[in-house]
Amino acid sequence: MKTILLASGVTIMACSMILFPKESFSASIRGLNMWWEIVFPSLFPFFVISELLIGFGVVKFMGVLLEPLMRPLFRVPGVGGFAWAMGMATGFPAGAKLSARLRQERQLSRVEAERLVSFTNSSSPLFIFGAVSVGFFLNPRLGILFAFAHYLGNFLVGICMRFYGEKEKRVYRERRSPWKIFSHALSELHRTRIMNKQPIGKLLGDAVISSVQTLLMIGGFIILFSVINKLLYQLNITFLLAGFTEYILKIFHLPQELGVPIIAGIFEITLGSQMASQVNEANLMHQAMITSFILGFSGFSVQAQVASIIALTDIKFKPFFMARILHGFLAAGITFLLWKPFAEKLHIVSGNNVIPVMLQEHDLWWEYTLNLFVVIGPIITILSLMIYTYLLVKKMDSTNV
Repeated sequence: MKTILLASGVTIMACSMILFPKESFSASIRGLNMWWEIVFPSLFPFFVISELLIGFGVVKFMGVLLEPLMRPLFRVPGVGGFAWAMGMATGFPAGAKLSARLRQERQLSRVEAERLVSFTNSSSPLFIFGAVSVGFFLNPRLGILFAFAHYLGNFLVGICMRFYGEKEKRVYRERRSPWKIFSHALSELHRTRIMNKQPIGKLLGDAVISSVQTLLMIGGFIILFSVINKLLYQLNITFLLAGFTEYILKIFHLPQELGVPIIAGIFEITLGSQMASQVNEANLMHQAMITSFILGFSGFSVQAQVASIIALTDIKFKPFFMARILHGFLAAGITFLLWKPFAEKLHIVSGNNVIPVMLQEHDLWWEYTLNLFVVIGPIITILSLMIYTYLLVKKMDSTNV
């Protein structure tokens, strides 16, 4: 039965691409532009630096220092703090890549890696403020509420996931003074650097090759799910699936017109967030709640990227998927609970483009940063791909010799 369903689904998609070539092509271009202009140039430097930080032992150093914080809160080693911070700063799937890398380095157990990957993948501030609040809602103040609900929801997911894997053997460590912790961190930093005997040039080349290969995979998923989402819309499957969400929307007293954006967002967050901002039958609070849910759930496109990354390890995908559902509902609930105080404090009004004091500098610097990526992003992408091609050819030649 599973074989028949999978084969039928792929066949329908192939036929749909033939029936709707123009729509498929435009969806591919849309996904490619997003990867070309924003995703690659924003993630590539962080991926390379992360690989170098792990290779030079800096992550191990930070792990020892963060152990007293991460272990009691999330039941993960201190190195998880690095993955958590990088995941919030750069956006998905950076948290999954770092979690998988730490698991390959044996710095995490399987259960610890599953806990870590469940709450270290989140939307980047650039996407929340620049694309969603400014680009879709035309309301920069709304980005503050989106970011607060999103990151607080992710923190609560981490707290909940600490109870995952209760049967594992707990490790108790003796209490140390701050000086002893810092001294131990320095010794771990030095020991890791000594053990890694690869030259700096080799480490840098491997970091570039690994980062570009991961980003190429991410780009493929973005384009693929952009096309799938468009074809589902053309085949009216999106509207059919949206009918099932009407019952859930009725329970929470939300407009039924939000069903289509929810289904679109379940597959791809950018289109879903954009469609949610355009539902005139819903008020701004309802639109914000649905958008927060979409950002928390992350969409099948991001989840497929994470599944592809963790497939190289023994990390299970199911805990991550359940955490995304939990994150979606928590973010939507936080948005509902904090809507009134945030709306009164920040004077959030539908269609209000007034910029709060913290965003007035440099004429809305989130929008400026987003436009800067659109201008210089392709240049960074081209140069990075050229460097990747050169290093890959050089590596293949040295292997053949």
